[in-house]
Amino acid sequence: MFWFQVESQFKASSRGLYSITDELYSKVPEILDFKIGTIHLFIKHTSASLTVNENADPTVQEDLESHLNQIVPENMPYYKHTYEGSDDMPAHIKSSLIGPDITLPIKNGKISLGTWQGIYLFEHRDVPRERTIAITLNGEK
Repeated sequence: MFWFQVESQFKASSRGLYSITDELYSKVPEILDFKIGTIHLFIKHTSASLTVNENADPTVQEDLESHLNQIVPENMPYYKHTYEGSDDMPAHIKSSLIGPDITLPIKNGKISLGTWQGIYLFEHRDVPRERTIAITLNGEK
């Protein structure tokens, strides 16, 4: 069993979902070395999250963002954590709902996603940010 781990930066220009599937292969070419195994991704932030979802129709990402904004609105009078802006506390709630990590299978040097699936960094803040993701591979080469 082989292990590999690296941290890498991913840019999000503002609130929304950003496909990072292709970028993972360019930032972590070691994926290609694994015949069978897993890739674990962990975002090291409390106001962004990771998810797997449809990558064929961009309106899916727009609808996810819109719906999440309805579920977790800004400027609620009961929010106490507001000193970083009106999007700050909702971003923390959204990241807890979506989650900070995903684990996916690797098969023959590729992340084994379904036909219409992609890996997304889900940015919950308005201001552009660079996000750090810890990437761990394990399996057989």
